[in-house]
Amino acid sequence: MQMSTAHFRTAAISGVLFPFLFLANVHAEALAPYKDDLFSGQNVLETSDGGDFTRIDYDEMRDINGRDSIPERRVKDLYVSLKVRRAQENQTLPLAAGPLDVARVGKDGGQAFTVIFIHGRGGDRRLGMNDITFGGNFNRLKNLAANNGGTYYAPSVHSFDETGVAEIAGLIDHASAQSGGRPVVLACASMGSFICWGMSRDAKAVSHLSGMAILGGAPDPELPKSAAAKAKLPIWFTHGSRDSVYAADDQIAIYRTLRKAGQPVRFTLYETGSHGTPVRMSDWRTILNWLLQ
Repeated sequence: MQMSTAHFRTAAISGVLFPFLFLANVHAEALAPYKDDLFSGQNVLETSDGGDFTRIDYDEMRDINGRDSIPERRVKDLYVSLKVRRAQENQTLPLAAGPLDVARVGKDGGQAFTVIFIHGRGGDRRLGMNDITFGGNFNRLKNLAANNGGTYYAPSVHSFDETGVAEIAGLIDHASAQSGGRPVVLACASMGSFICWGMSRDAKAVSHLSGMAILGGAPDPELPKSAAAKAKLPIWFTHGSRDSVYAADDQIAIYRTLRKAGQPVRFTLYETGSHGTPVRMSDWRTILNWLLQ
């Protein structure tokens, strides 16, 4: 019998499941630290909304040139551990909407949680598995999943319309079934946010999700009316203040509307950051610890 995310939370808190299922309870440190000294020590310029809104100091010379051995092409070795590739596999999953190519890190079933990352335009499953670009941030995500009994999927989305939404709805169903109903987090970057917004209108998909992360995504004016909003699904936005593709102020306006309505939301703004900054700088451990609680 499958168990919903809501049922999982109740059971985890009451302690009637196996000990490892406590990963998704209200403990703020659900995921064990992994290279936090390199990724989590970001300089906070401002906090507001009781800590829900944070403005972070971003400096290209420090956060790109100082972090990469070849700027924007190869991160310095200390930021990554390639041992996680042993837990990595390419798969083609036979889902309801058709076959979907994914790369998977971690367990193929019985995972404590699942993270699904949706790439933007021009990407495929290789982007979310790239260990050495984006300052090693995907390598950290992969290690966080593998080290904590979770599963990380990076699918190749065929399109950012109803077809892509149906594909990822099928992947969410698959992940939920494989894990026995344990939490699923959907993370969407750039144009991939269209998949997250499509999913926000799907009440069944929302019921399987414990939260969403939106990295430099497009603002969705209809989000406050969505099934995700009605379900109070936690959402964490990260955005660059100088994003020339999707204006930060437009996304902040959505955040404020959701927060006013009582939805659990957070926003991290990278001061002077561009469109790609959130993929490089988003603190996966902090974000996942909040979304998995």
